[in-house]
Amino acid sequence: ALALQSTPNIGHVIAKRLILHCGSPEAVYKEKKAALLKITGVGSHAISHLFDISYLEKATDEIKYIEKEKIKYQFFTDTDYPLRLKHCLDGPILLFSKGNIKLQGKKVVSIVGTRQITSHGVYFCEKLLNELAPLNPVIVSGFAFGTDITAQKTATKLGMQTIGCLAHGLNQTYPKIHEPFRAGIEQNGGFITEFHSTSQPERENFLKRNRIIAGIAEATVVIESAEKGGSLVTAAIANSYNREVFAVPGRPGDKFSVGCNNLIKSQKAHMLTSAADLVYILNWDIQSQPVPVIQKQLFEELSTDEQCVHSFLMKNGKELLDLIALECKMPIQKVSGLLLSMELKGVVRPLPGKLFEAI
Repeated sequence: ALALQSTPNIGHVIAKRLILHCGSPEAVYKEKKAALLKITGVGSHAISHLFDISYLEKATDEIKYIEKEKIKYQFFTDTDYPLRLKHCLDGPILLFSKGNIKLQGKKVVSIVGTRQITSHGVYFCEKLLNELAPLNPVIVSGFAFGTDITAQKTATKLGMQTIGCLAHGLNQTYPKIHEPFRAGIEQNGGFITEFHSTSQPERENFLKRNRIIAGIAEATVVIESAEKGGSLVTAAIANSYNREVFAVPGRPGDKFSVGCNNLIKSQKAHMLTSAADLVYILNWDIQSQPVPVIQKQLFEELSTDEQCVHSFLMKNGKELLDLIALECKMPIQKVSGLLLSMELKGVVRPLPGKLFEAI
């Protein structure tokens, strides 16, 4: 299965046809080429590299990595393969994961948007997840800058399960600056990918990754988007899977509201102004089930210097890094480090233009 997944010209659709026709991945390699060519949709171009032994050798190396790192994996016919993704024709034949992912019987929502999320986008995303927290859905995103990491950090703080879909192997973190968030996400949720450990975060991988974000969830929410962008691709894929799409409306002149407004205007997305819209459209039955009480996690204890910075921001609102350092009588380098630590603890958030505010 690993070899099939990495062989050029054999996409997931053709791989599934080969496997289902022959009975197993192993049986595909034992079948004669002439017999394979008789399978509907399988041509000579598709299987031109199938019997190249190098891909089986690479698969053997990948198995060693999977066993050494205790990577979890699901074959597309396994019972624990994500159910909604199983219904997608082009879903991956193999899915790899790390963490504590539990999807069975869960409400699953994907949240995507621009990597240059505005303060308004951050506010709405955090507000939406706070409203959804009592229903305890699984929050899926791409672990990228901006909207993705905002959604996943917020979900982690609220004790909600969150899953990061990666565009590379599980042996690396991209972007590297998000490494500090991995442990928290893996503790209650985790990471999934279709890519082997030899895969790098290349552009085409992100586009492939988007179909998993759309396919694994019952709904995709677009927080903010410019006129073009990866989140609109994810929304289009979700539409092609007949999944619900939601978009947050914005002012006509705002750059990162154009994409969302166009989705709503073209009736490719429902307008989303609060969690109630999503619950209503998805017809979630919240009356017949007990609603768990999700307590907001207490902020971690702050050091004396962090308390000084936090108190200043609470009193003055949004402030520039330079001004914070000046008023708190600390070097800019030190304050920068303190702000990063406080961001990880969930008590401050960065804003465009080197501004920071207390949460």
